[in-house]
Amino acid sequence: MNLELVMQELEALGKERTKKIYESNGANEPLFDVNTGAMKPIAKKIKINQPLAEQLYTTGNYDAMYFAGIIADPKAMTEADFERWIDAAYFYMLSDFVVAVTLSETDIAQEVADKWIASGEELRMSAGWNCYCWLLGSRPDGEFSESKITNMLELVRKTIHDSPERTKYAMNNFIYTVGVSYLPSHDIALNTAKAVGPVEVNRDKKKSNFIVASENIQKQVDKGRIGFKRKHVRC
Repeated sequence: MNLELVMQELEALGKERTKKIYESNGANEPLFDVNTGAMKPIAKKIKINQPLAEQLYTTGNYDAMYFAGIIADPKAMTEADFERWIDAAYFYMLSDFVVAVTLSETDIAQEVADKWIASGEELRMSAGWNCYCWLLGSRPDGEFSESKITNMLELVRKTIHDSPERTKYAMNNFIYTVGVSYLPSHDIALNTAKAVGPVEVNRDKKKSNFIVASENIQKQVDKGRIGFKRKHVRC
C-alpha cells in the first residue's frame, strides 16, 4: 500500500465521536478521528514499512502520525530521526504514545530519553520519562542500572511538583512503573511515592485533579502483580 491508499483507508474509518475525544486532549486538524483499534487490520496488511511510516508521519495528520508509529521499524531509526519525530509531536498523545513507544524498542532508547529528560522542554521531558516507563515495563530488570533508577527517582521527588503539566504526569507514571515493574527499586519507589504525595494536575481548569502514585502501587501489590512486564509495547 502507498501513502495515498493508506490515507484513504484511514479517512474512511473516521468517527465524529472520536474526533471530540482527540480534540479535547489536544489534537488539531488535520485528523480523521480513527479509533486506534480500527487501524489494526490495515497494519496487518502492511506490517513493518519504515519508508511509508516516514511519509505518514510528515503529513501532520494526527491519525496518520499515530499509524506511522504502528508500522515503523524502530531499529532502522537514528537519533536524528527521533529528534525529527519529537519536534513534530505537538501534543502528548504523539510524544508519549507514538514517539516514546517507538523509541523504547531501540538500542539507543535510554541515551535519547536521558537527553530529553534533561532538555527542560515539556513534551521532550514527558516523552523521555514515558520512554523509561515503556522500557521498565517490558524489558528484563538486568538491562537497567539500579543506581541510575534510584537517582532518577530522587530527581522526581525533588522536582515533580514544579515541573510542567505533562511532565508531571510522566514523572508520576515513572514512580508507579518502577514500583510495579522494576523489582530492585520497588521499596525505594514506594517510599518516593509517599514522599511526593498527591500531585496536582490540570491546574489550568476550574477544578484540579490529584494523582497519587503510592495508592496505585499498593493496589498492584494487593493484586500480586509486582514484577509485571508487558509482552509487547506497540499495538
